[in-house]
Amino acid sequence: MMRLDDLLFSQGFGTRRECAGLVAAGRVRVAGATATDPALDLVPDGLAFEVNGQPWTWYATALVLLHKPAGYECSQKPKHHPSVMLLLPPPLRNRGVQPVGRLDQDTTGLLLLTDDGTLIHRLTSPKHHVPKVYEVQTARPVQPAQVQRLLDGVVLDDDPRPVRAEGCQATGDQALQLTLVQGKYHQVKRMVAAVGNHCEALHRSAFGALTLADGPAPGQWRFVTDAERAALVAKRPG
Repeated sequence: MMRLDDLLFSQGFGTRRECAGLVAAGRVRVAGATATDPALDLVPDGLAFEVNGQPWTWYATALVLLHKPAGYECSQKPKHHPSVMLLLPPPLRNRGVQPVGRLDQDTTGLLLLTDDGTLIHRLTSPKHHVPKVYEVQTARPVQPAQVQRLLDGVVLDDDPRPVRAEGCQATGDQALQLTLVQGKYHQVKRMVAAVGNHCEALHRSAFGALTLADGPAPGQWRFVTDAERAALVAKRPG
């Protein structure tokens, strides 16, 4: 059990005093009814509630899926463009969520953010083989030999060991779908350049079992469910 004000505090809604004030002001609803007692004891796991009319779900650690638009940096301290953190509500920022890996400012698509450091390591470590799928628009027509080279492996300038795509196929005259399990700096762009082509546009369409098929829309976010999280961290062969 957890007191309501402690529950709100754990989810990033401010100090305990501020959270108690939210309840006192009638701005918190639980089970469809306005809560009036900050000391109300509740079972937190999976609890659905509302703050200022916004639906929330209680999670011990936050994991959210953001549909990243172009023009945002995956950094707490951006240099040239606004931070993706501005696309999240203050409670999530207060919790200290951070991107699971990074997408360049001009790259769009599926971005995960969490306040669970162990989960970040689990999802970004190559040894766990969590696949990320990218849709690439290329500057020049895609050649079969380029697809094969990406599958066989190419050498990037910061590592003598070849890096290869887990999957690669042409999806149009100037389009590729590339699946990776690593997360090197500018990896997709550098791999495509290494086979004699150039990325004109880049979009991450999947991260593990998660996709953007059912939303959210660009610039929007949602919580990742417990079932989805379990699928993300499930052991894979290899």
